[in-house]
Amino acid sequence: MKNLLLLYLTVATLMSCKTNELYINVLQPAPVTMPQAIKKIGIIDRSIPTDETKLADIIDRAVTLESADLDKDGAKESIKGLREELLNNQRFTDVKLIDNTEFRASRIGFLPPPLSWDIVTRLCTEAGSDALFALERFDTDTRIDFSGGDSGMGIKIGNLPVLKTAVTMEVIVKTGWRIYYPTENKILEEFSFAESIVYDGRGINPVAALEGLLNRKEAVKEVSRMAGNKYAMRILPFRLDVTRDYYVKGTDNFKIARRKAQMGKWDEAATLWEKETDNPKSKIAGRAVYNMAIINEINGRLDDALGWTQKAWEDYNIKRALKYARILKGRKYDNELLKLQEDQ
Repeated sequence: MKNLLLLYLTVATLMSCKTNELYINVLQPAPVTMPQAIKKIGIIDRSIPTDETKLADIIDRAVTLESADLDKDGAKESIKGLREELLNNQRFTDVKLIDNTEFRASRIGFLPPPLSWDIVTRLCTEAGSDALFALERFDTDTRIDFSGGDSGMGIKIGNLPVLKTAVTMEVIVKTGWRIYYPTENKILEEFSFAESIVYDGRGINPVAALEGLLNRKEAVKEVSRMAGNKYAMRILPFRLDVTRDYYVKGTDNFKIARRKAQMGKWDEAATLWEKETDNPKSKIAGRAVYNMAIINEINGRLDDALGWTQKAWEDYNIKRALKYARILKGRKYDNELLKLQEDQ
């Protein structure tokens, strides 16, 4: 595999001064591994309230000042965002919206029970799809806070200053998704998350203040579309910053290597560390052995890095090496999963 590591400048020194901290940017496997056979995708919307839950939904919207079409339009935008991102993924040959069948949410605010596999299989067969993405839940909660006082805007009626009302509105967009794979009768993922939007308005009374928030629908639609985009990204690997500690004290070679590392000359630093692996002092040699694991991880040689950490723990009792070995084993597992995802 290509070297997946991007180094960042050391930005912190531990209080003990024995070690420095460096950042490594590593590629992580996608949260969802899609089977290789999946090439065509179907998408459905199950978030529409049923007749039984419609009354509760109407009451909820009335209490939270949501417009009648806010959830409906937001759900459409989430589907749109999901489809846009899936179409950008070259592994899929077709992404189809299945809208000839109407599904209903059986519970407001929760994921409904999964679809039966008979229904999933029928939908995928009719659409010619290998897997089914379902928007199982879409809901918006609105929270409003009024506060009175002088707004400082200088508006007067006659000679009297007007005490204005300020309103803050937070809209929380909640979405829930499932991915059905009928070939194996398996739900590949079940996932929910929420996005928050905050608006401010002012007026001479609460009604006037609320009028300043009437454009929130477009913002909710935008956030909803982004929620669909983000969910589609869960089938893609992503990058993550991780930290590592390396020893910088012990001998003059450690001090010089520290300065070279700070300049990004990691291989030159490693040459100095390697010289100290034969130091007659066990503590010094152990630190050098541990640092050799760091440089090997930097260069993408995880097997060699793991060997050095094991030596640092077994031969020199470097306690941080034991934890580091577990981290490296985890990275080796992740890389195997990345290879599987890349082959797909």
